[in-house]
Parts: sequence; C-alpha cells; structure tokens
Amino acid sequence: MAAFITSLESVAEIVLVIALGYWLRGSGRLGDEFKGNISFIIMKIALPASIFVSVLKYLNRDKLASLSGGLVFTFASFTLGYIVAWILTKVFKIRKGRRGTFINMFVNANTIFIGLPLNMALFGTKSLPYFLVYYVMNTISTWAVGIFFISSDDPTVEKGAKKDFNWKKLLPAPLVGFLVSLVFLLLAIPVPEWINKTLDMVGGIVTPMSLIYIGIILADAGLKSIRFDRDTILALIGRFIIAPALMISIILLGKSMMGTNLPALESSSFIIQSAAPGLAVLPILVDQSHGDVDYATNLVTTSTVLFVIVVPILMQVANLI
Repeated sequence: MAAFITSLESVAEIVLVIALGYWLRGSGRLGDEFKGNISFIIMKIALPASIFVSVLKYLNRDKLASLSGGLVFTFASFTLGYIVAWILTKVFKIRKGRRGTFINMFVNANTIFIGLPLNMALFGTKSLPYFLVYYVMNTISTWAVGIFFISSDDPTVEKGAKKDFNWKKLLPAPLVGFLVSLVFLLLAIPVPEWINKTLDMVGGIVTPMSLIYIGIILADAGLKSIRFDRDTILALIGRFIIAPALMISIILLGKSMMGTNLPALESSSFIIQSAAPGLAVLPILVDQSHGDVDYATNLVTTSTVLFVIVVPILMQVANLI
C-alpha cells in the first residue's frame, strides 16, 4: 500500500507541472515561438548534456557490460510487439492510413518528453542507465522500423512505390550525447570539473521543461477533442496492456528459463517505459505520409492523459516481478 501511495504522489507531482504548462499555454502566456524554442533547447542542448553527465556519473566499464543484457530483453519486446500489432491490424481490419499509426502506438513510446521525466520522478537518477538502454532501442525501433510502417501506409502512394528514408534521423542529438559519453567512458577521457558542473546545470532543466512542454501539447490538442472509437481503444489496449505484458513476460521468461535476473530497478524501468504514451511526433510523421492525422493526434492525447491512471497500477505489478 505504501508503494502505491508513493507512486500516486510521484505521478501527482508530474501532473501538477504538466498542468502548469497547460495553464500557461491556455492563458496565452506561452506563445508558438516559445513552444518551438523549448523543444529545441530540450532535444538539442539540455537532454544531450544531461545524458552525457549521467552516463559518466552512474556508469563504469563493468556496469556498461552488464547493461548489454538489457538490450536483449528490450529487443525481444519490440520484436514481439511489431508481430502482435501487425497481426491485429489484419484481424480487426484497421483501414489504410491508420495502420502505421496503430502499429507505432503499440510498440514505440514517448521516451523523451514523458518516459524520461517519469522514470526520474519514480526511480531517481540512478535509473538513468536503464532508461538509456530502453531509449536506444526505442530510437532505433522508431526511425528504422516504425517509420517504415507509417510511410508504407500512405494511402496516396501506389503499392510498390519507393520512398526515400532520412538516415540522419537515426542519430538524434540525445543519442549522439549518449554515444559521445560512451567514448569518454571507454577511453577514460577526463572531463574538467567546471565543464561537468556546467553540463549538469544545463541538463537539470530537462525534467521540468519536458513536463511543461507536455502541458503545452495537451493545451494545443484540446482535451475536448478526446474520443474513444474502436481503433483508438484497440491501440490504447496495445500501449497500456499488451506492450507491458510482453515486457513482463520476457523478463519472467529470462528469469525462469535462462537464469537471467535483471536488477529490480532495471526491470521496473523497462516495464514503465513499455507503457509510456505514444510518440509526440506521431501526428507529424503521419501527416507527412498523408495518413489519418486526427486519429494519430487523438491517440497521442488520450495516451498522455490516461498514463496517469496506468502508472500506479504498473508500479504495483513491477514490485511483484
């Protein structure tokens, strides 16, 4: 019961900051320019700095080697997620223009703007290495596989037509920050204390600014626009029930059959991340492929709102693993 109350309090903290962003945007105090600027600062500056500092602070060579096993678990979870989601698009006859969105909603999560601050709020900075494992796999999954399902779902493109893919998207700034930090870690390159403190200060704005940004997104989408049709409910079931269930099953399978017992903090991080809301950029990607943008926007909005209810429940499940 105590753990449940703690998780509720942690979620409440997150919701209050999101509500602040929602109110500031809705009252006209945060304009469109600020929205673009805050996104740039978080993605291109603060987050890479935070990841760089945190990797050097919480990882060493031995621990880095131990984290490689987590990639196997996450890879298996993502692979099964794609298979299950694709099968369900056939079973329930999800129409063209929604299939790519449906599949991505099942598999790929908003690890940056929601997953990261949520993980930090629930488990603290010690969980960041485990978050990074999930983040790397989620990034590769999104831009190497997920984008394929969206682009191939373009209702205006004839079957068999080819589309160009921007491989640069596989290396977003946060991932670059992670890779650079690995170089410093593996080569034991010293970082001057004053530089480390500066990067730490800049990286400290990630969580509050990310939560405010979520509030801005919700204010723009409008809570009144939320609806629950059949395809939306199916996608939400995939995001909040099937995806974490797959992650939990793989963790338990690894524990019972292979004797691989992940640290409690790592398994909890993976489970929570597997149920994080849909990608914030999903409507943009769908729009570029002429898909159902309203459907994508509704999924992002509803999943962002409902995660408040899902997280305390998953916290209880994670504690039993």
